[in-house]
Amino acid sequence: MDRCTRDGLSFDVCDEGPADGEVVVLLHGWPQDHTAWDRVVPLLHAAGLRTLAPDQRGYSPEARPQGAAAYGMGDLVGDVLALLDQAGVERAHLVGHDWGGSVAWAFAERHPDRLRSLTVLSTPHHRAMAWAFRHGDQAVRSWYMASFQLPVLPELVLRQTLPLVLRRSGLPEEDVKRYAARFREPGAATGGLNWYRALRLGRGGRDGADRRDAGDGSSGGRRITVPTTYVWGTSDPALGRAAAERTARYVSADYRFAEVAAGHWLPETCPERVAQEIIERAG
Repeated sequence: MDRCTRDGLSFDVCDEGPADGEVVVLLHGWPQDHTAWDRVVPLLHAAGLRTLAPDQRGYSPEARPQGAAAYGMGDLVGDVLALLDQAGVERAHLVGHDWGGSVAWAFAERHPDRLRSLTVLSTPHHRAMAWAFRHGDQAVRSWYMASFQLPVLPELVLRQTLPLVLRRSGLPEEDVKRYAARFREPGAATGGLNWYRALRLGRGGRDGADRRDAGDGSSGGRRITVPTTYVWGTSDPALGRAAAERTARYVSADYRFAEVAAGHWLPETCPERVAQEIIERAG
């Protein structure tokens, strides 16, 4: 398949690998697209796995609805569910990086029956993230999330500064150029930034945890009940150790926490390790 449709939106999908292989769904983050997985998917195909990598809401040219209210976690999860249904996939291995990781955590909470396994890169569980906002340095690390919620100004600034921001964060140059070019497409900048603006509306996201969490993982929200691997870069400037280590509290199934001596852009900079973790979890 090369398209998935939902509620009048049309999402671009890269469907590759053995047609009879178990399916791995790959969810990118900001400001990426499905090409974030280009160095990973050949390794997954060699292991006999089929990959579905969509350009998510706000990134596909025909799936850029107006207004931040259209970018709540319920809609983002619903997009993935529609992808599985239209691909005829009953259960998949779900992988997400950055914002794609947030969607992956939420999907696993809401639709565990549709998953064989979960692998999340960089992004901790949302309740662990919320805890770290209150007890660690995560609020300082995430200062940009508040600035991205402003109207208009982030688009204007980032059109000029995004390549520099991405280079300084450790993203390879070829990826910098590709993502920056997409960011300049009509509606693309606002589509990606609306994921952050939805936070202002209380519609879920990286820190969209239940604030009643007492700190022991026992209250608020649902636990993850599918086999899970969480891969975190020890030099990630945006996502710190406090939330990374705390994520285990919210998983009741078999769980692996894999630390990598790397930064934030794990699919682009550590494809072999990322593929290894996915394959081992899918095995």
